[in-house]
Amino acid sequence: MHISPYEHGNIYNKDPLRDRKLLLHKKEIYKLYGMIKQKGISLIPISLYFSDSIVKLELGIGKGKKLYDKREDLAKKDAEMYIKRHMS
Repeated sequence: MHISPYEHGNIYNKDPLRDRKLLLHKKEIYKLYGMIKQKGISLIPISLYFSDSIVKLELGIGKGKKLYDKREDLAKKDAEMYIKRHMS
C-alpha cells in the first residue's frame, strides 16, 4: 500500500511503498483467508485512518451480486430516469 510521506517531515520519513504488517491474530488471518478462498467473496477495505503514528484499516467481506439482482437494479434506475425526464 502506498502512504505518501509527511510533507513537513525530515530524512526520517518512511518509504511510502514499504511492506506493512497486518496486526491480527493468526486465527483471524486464517478465518479471513478461508472466507476469501470461496468463490465470489472478496476482502474490501472500508475505511483508512491514522491513529497517532499507526494507520488503521477497517476490512469487510463482500459478496458479488447475482444476475437477477443486477437486473432489478437496472430496472429501478431506468424507471427513475424515465420519471425524472417526464417530470421536468
